[in-house]
Amino acid sequence: MGPDAFRTAGLADTLEALGHTVADHGNLVPAEVDNLTPPNPVLKNYPAYVAWTRALHAKAAELGTAPVFPIYLGGDHAMAAGTVSGQAKAAAKHGRPLFVLWLDAHSDFHTLDSTDSGNLHGTPLAFACGLPGFEGLLGTPIEHTVRPDHVEILGVRSIDAAERSMLLSHGVGVSDMRRIDEEGIGSLLRPFLDRVREANGLLHVSLDVDFLDPEIAPAVGTTVPGGATFREAHLVMEMLHDSALVTSLDLVELNPFLDDRGKTARLMVDLTGSLFGRRVFDRPTRSF
Repeated sequence: MGPDAFRTAGLADTLEALGHTVADHGNLVPAEVDNLTPPNPVLKNYPAYVAWTRALHAKAAELGTAPVFPIYLGGDHAMAAGTVSGQAKAAAKHGRPLFVLWLDAHSDFHTLDSTDSGNLHGTPLAFACGLPGFEGLLGTPIEHTVRPDHVEILGVRSIDAAERSMLLSHGVGVSDMRRIDEEGIGSLLRPFLDRVREANGLLHVSLDVDFLDPEIAPAVGTTVPGGATFREAHLVMEMLHDSALVTSLDLVELNPFLDDRGKTARLMVDLTGSLFGRRVFDRPTRSF
């Protein structure tokens, strides 16, 4: 129901009001897969993960080579295994590196072997970065991966020991909420954007609802207290717009059954508006 909640909250209207033409490709269907045995018995819903990853990978590889700005709506953050890997394939066809800004309370950098919980939404970034153990996910070896040092994770506040070790050993950029508190989110984002620009890179942004503090965005099943504030989140989006570097976007983990009269969906749509250039003076004043 997440994608439909974004539609109901006015995502297309917001973008069209900013002068963009919106084409809604509707909801995808998972690819057909044979009976699969999970490589690790703790993995949950592994066949569905494979099926959705293959469908999303193919769609992202297609849209990434077209003159459009893809916005992928979910659902579980596991979907990023397909969207990011597909965008990486498309970036390689353009002859440009793909960078990823991961806005999330979690790093999602487990492999299929390292996860204890079996929750596959904890693995997509490790897959996209080419860590071992994902050989069956696409049916063929992944050709184009994201360099781990081309990834910046902002807002993280829940990492276990195995993930921490892998993040450090692979050189992934990580800024937790304490660092954001101490240095400011703009100061941390700016050097990353400079690196993307210097490399002539394409930038994929993956925005998880739980990046935000649950006080302002309750509609997510993985709430972690102490997330980004309203203004911190909008500042990130405004800076991304000013950079003109972003070429694709995930909006994920919205669970409308946990929302408070749609306020999380509206906030995510407002953040997308900021990414696409809406300024304070463009925003109508609401009456409460």
